[in-house]
Amino acid sequence: MEDRLYSALAIVRVVVTINMVALNAYRRDNFDHPTAGLTIVVALALWTVLAIWLYQDRARRTPLLLVADLAITLAAMAATPWVKSEGFNATVPGFWVMGALLAWAIAWHWRGGLAAAVAIALVDLVPRSEVDQGNYGNVFLVLIGGPVVGYMCASLQRMARERDAAERAAAAAEERTRLARAVHDGVLQVLAMTQRRGAAAGGEWAELARLAGEQERSLRSLIRQQDTVPTVAGGRVDLAGALEAMATAHPVRVEVATPGTAVPVDAHVATETVAAVRACLDNVLAHVGPDASAWILAQAAPDGVTVSVRDDGPGIAPGRLEQAEDEGRLGVVSSIRGRVEELGGTARVESGTWGTEWELVVPLA
Repeated sequence: MEDRLYSALAIVRVVVTINMVALNAYRRDNFDHPTAGLTIVVALALWTVLAIWLYQDRARRTPLLLVADLAITLAAMAATPWVKSEGFNATVPGFWVMGALLAWAIAWHWRGGLAAAVAIALVDLVPRSEVDQGNYGNVFLVLIGGPVVGYMCASLQRMARERDAAERAAAAAEERTRLARAVHDGVLQVLAMTQRRGAAAGGEWAELARLAGEQERSLRSLIRQQDTVPTVAGGRVDLAGALEAMATAHPVRVEVATPGTAVPVDAHVATETVAAVRACLDNVLAHVGPDASAWILAQAAPDGVTVSVRDDGPGIAPGRLEQAEDEGRLGVVSSIRGRVEELGGTARVESGTWGTEWELVVPLA
């Protein structure tokens, strides 16, 4: 951004130099020492060419260059009373002073613009015997313009840095998402399948299943640490991380499968959803026992989240839930269905000799 600003300043320097040469040629009768005046104009034109070249390379844009730029400007202004006369109206540089003023504003922002503007204003006003409206207007614009341009340059540079940081963060997040998706679609699924089939086969395969489960959880945790934290910006919560935390926080053996990336939801939605899932696990503990196994599967879509909770118990007898509700036992109704329905979602249960599965669908909009 700074390079761009100095490139724009180079164009300004050319324009004000042409204006300076033209005005001094037009006002050549105002010079008491024409040769000295011509020498100053030529010197300022040559400095313009040299300054444009010097400012192109950031390695050459040192404080010494900026001080020399302003010093040449002030020296040309200070020589005006002798080159013209004590009753001069316009200085020899005229609007050419904008080159040094804007250079200071770009380099040192509003403080640099203000310092250069004050120096230029003092050198312009002190030699004058009287200050007319035109002189006052020029000085006022210089004093206002320097800090304002400096502030705008600082804002542009800050926005450029923020934009670059945002682009880097977005690129990093996109790459993490791509890698997480690749891991989720490949390695994690293989580990999950190995765990399920090994546990079913028993014997030595059960130990392999246990190791596969541990590696799956470790890999998911590593992916999530690389991607986000449970609490994200704007008071939102990573529902996937909260569900994974239940794998070690509940007495029942729980296996959790979530997307490879975070699932940010409103804090209230996360709290109620986790509470409903915990109620499902509490039922497993109460009706199947501490040796039961449960599985939690979370799937995210743009419009909602689906959480399935399955156990390996004997299942729920037909009509058991309706009978409990008629008897006034509203644990399932209030703890699971009630919570999900208050969020605008649905809770559906299927049961058989293979076990029981709750499907909780929670909308995000």
